[in-house]
Amino acid sequence: MEKKYYIYMLRCADGSLYTGWTTDPEKRAAAHNAGKGAKYTRSRRPVELVYSEAFDDKIAAQRREYAIKQLSRREKEKLIEGDR
Repeated sequence: MEKKYYIYMLRCADGSLYTGWTTDPEKRAAAHNAGKGAKYTRSRRPVELVYSEAFDDKIAAQRREYAIKQLSRREKEKLIEGDR
């Protein structure tokens, strides 16, 4: 089985969105909730996994992560709602 890479978005307790990449979105969200994630999310727990996309290689996932981080809040919300 080939390894997959994912970009993911978390909705933090304060309503903000956090985007990152990982090989296991659910496990990564749990790490964020355990205080072992990004510094940004530590003071904004609990977080909820609200979006993810799968990729076959890490570079593609990282490029997509960067692209999503450039989106406006409204555009990110549309992604979460399923409007690509």
